[in-house]
Amino acid sequence: MTSSAVANTPVTPAAPVTATTPVTAAASGTWKLGDRTVHRIGFGTMRLPQTGPALVPHAVPRDREQALRVLRRAVELGVNHIDTAAFYFSPLRSANELINRALAPYADDLVIATKVGPGRGLDGEWIEHARTPERLRAQVEQNLRQLGRDHLDLVNLRVLGTDSVAERFGALAELCRAGLIRRLGLSNVHPHQLAEAQTIAPVVCVQNPYGIGATPAQDEVLRICGEQGIAFVPFYAIAGAGREGGAGEAEPGQVRAVAEARGVSTAQVRLAWTLHRGPHVLAIPGTGDVAHLEDNIAAGALRLSAEELALLDEAHAG
Repeated sequence: MTSSAVANTPVTPAAPVTATTPVTAAASGTWKLGDRTVHRIGFGTMRLPQTGPALVPHAVPRDREQALRVLRRAVELGVNHIDTAAFYFSPLRSANELINRALAPYADDLVIATKVGPGRGLDGEWIEHARTPERLRAQVEQNLRQLGRDHLDLVNLRVLGTDSVAERFGALAELCRAGLIRRLGLSNVHPHQLAEAQTIAPVVCVQNPYGIGATPAQDEVLRICGEQGIAFVPFYAIAGAGREGGAGEAEPGQVRAVAEARGVSTAQVRLAWTLHRGPHVLAIPGTGDVAHLEDNIAAGALRLSAEELALLDEAHAG
C-alpha cells in the first residue's frame, strides 16, 4: 500500500539514526489516534504480568521491579501509545496496576488504550464475553480503577464472531457521552462490523491479528483502514501463529535472509515489514525484557529496500 491511498496526514519523517543517537520511538514516525498524535511504535502489555505464555491460569508472575523498569524505559524511549486490558494478569501481577504504579501521574501525551469484551475470573479462566451494556460498563469501570483514572483515552471493543456489534458499540458510545471514554476502536473485526460501528460513533483504530503470513482477509481490513484514515494496530505481528505462546523457532527463509544481511533479529524484520504496510499502521510489540524492548523500538528505524520488501512479500504470500 502506498501513502497516497491513505486519507490522513503523512508520516512524520524520522531523523537519521547514528551510532551515537539512541533509537527512540520517534524514529518510526507518527500517526493519529483520533485527535492524539502517537509514535508508530508503541508497547503492548500482554506479556508484562508473567513469563512464558500469556493469558493462562497458572502463569509464572514476572518480577515486579523488572516489569516496572520495562514500562518506564518504554516511556523514556518515546513510547506514547500503550495497549493494555484488565484481563492481562497473572496470579500476582496485573498489567493495568503495573502501568499505574510505573507511570502515574501520566504524561499529557501518553495514550493508554484498553479493550473490553473478554473476561477472566479470579482463577484466570476465561468467562463469557461481555455483551450487555451493564457488563461492558463494569469492565470499563474496572479499567478505570486499576489505572487510577477518571476517563479512558481509548477503548477497543474486542469481538468474537461475525454477528452485529451495534448494541455493544452503542453501549460504549453512551459511555463516551458520559465522559468515561474519550475515543473508541474495534478489535478482531470484519469489514461489515467496522462499517456498522461507524454508523454509531467514530472508530479511530482497528486492532486485528496481522504480520507476515496473515490471511488475505486481514490484508483487506488493513487496506480499508488505510483508505479511511483509520489507524490499523496489528497484534501478534511478531508471534504470528504462536499467538499467546510467543514466536516459535521456525522462520521463513526470506525473513532469516533479510535479518542476517542487516545484522538484526527476525523480530525486528517482522516489525519493520509490518510498519511498511502503510503509514496508518501502528505496532504494539510486547515484552517483559528491557533489551527486547529496546530492540523492538529500534525496528521503527529500520528502512527496508524495495528488494527486501519484495522478498518479505513472498514470505507473506506463502
